[in-house]
Amino acid sequence: MFVSTTASADTNSDKAQIAQLETQIAQDGAHVEALVSSYDQAITQEQIDAQKVAAAQARVASDQQTEDQAKAVLRSLALTSYMNDSVDNSSLSIFSMTSGSSVAAKQEYTQIANDGLRTAVDAVDADARQTQASEDQLRAVQAQAQATVTQLGAAKAAAQAALAQDDALLSQVKGNLATLVAQAAAAAKAAEQREAAILAAEEANAHPVNFSFNPSPGSYSNPLRSINGLNPERVDQGVDYSGYGPIYAMGDAKILSTTNSGWPGGTFIAYKFLDGPAAGLVAYAAEDIEPTVDVGQTVNAGTVIGTMYAGPDGIETGWADPSGDGNSMARDYGQFDGSNSTAFGANFSQFLASVGAPPGVMQNEPPTGNLPPGWPTW
Repeated sequence: MFVSTTASADTNSDKAQIAQLETQIAQDGAHVEALVSSYDQAITQEQIDAQKVAAAQARVASDQQTEDQAKAVLRSLALTSYMNDSVDNSSLSIFSMTSGSSVAAKQEYTQIANDGLRTAVDAVDADARQTQASEDQLRAVQAQAQATVTQLGAAKAAAQAALAQDDALLSQVKGNLATLVAQAAAAAKAAEQREAAILAAEEANAHPVNFSFNPSPGSYSNPLRSINGLNPERVDQGVDYSGYGPIYAMGDAKILSTTNSGWPGGTFIAYKFLDGPAAGLVAYAAEDIEPTVDVGQTVNAGTVIGTMYAGPDGIETGWADPSGDGNSMARDYGQFDGSNSTAFGANFSQFLASVGAPPGVMQNEPPTGNLPPGWPTW
């Protein structure tokens, strides 16, 4: 059984890459989890710092309000005491005197009031400055926390992107591996079928007398009678089939060509009928076939002209240009546009059916084009 060493090597390489990617994904996943945990902690710390800053701002506002109130009260008291000589408050009665001593007393009281005001204001200012300093420090801490959150957020996003990329690559490699395994299995099966077909063809050539029929000159035989898994497909230039095994000439004929690079697989076996209703006409069998005949060789209905292997294209058989140069009659007459059933293809399908082969599947009715006058029908 054939096994592609290249496919095997590619498969092993993909398996190793999958193992490496799975390890990398596990490491990246752990890294992402650690970053997420750090990120969450930083967010919590940032919220705590924000609360502290808000509390400090509230204290600053309260201190400022207290300072403003103290200034207003002291200034009002000093002004009232200085200007109102008739106050009833005994503590301010000295301002009602007009003597020199009362003037001195007023000045002294004013000085004391001003000193008290300054002391109170200074105390409030000092407290406000301390609170402001605390707020500034907390703002610095908060800014650092925000920077940490931003940095961790970027790192987390980058790690998550790397993890997603690893996952995507892993899926791709696994898909490639599955494709390679399927291709290797298909190639092995095709090679096995091809080997069996070659052996069958060799045996058929070695024992031509074992056929269950003995066609007379001028008669034709089913060229696909020994194909394994024969499946008729569409009628186009000729008739398409899939399967594998030996392909025979349909009757007495001469080989005109065996290869043509313009056909899938590079095979184009053309042979010219020597007798019967098709005498002078040329048939072809092309695509996934290994020729077993040579140009110029004379063959008959018992000759294996090629081995059909289970390739991607199958085979096509039909009427060829009389030169055997690789063109079909359908193309010569401009009947084929790429997918349609032609008059020449339909005629060859009927020819095959007349000798016991399954006819092809028509794509359109009636077929495209017409046969030349005098062309044989079946």
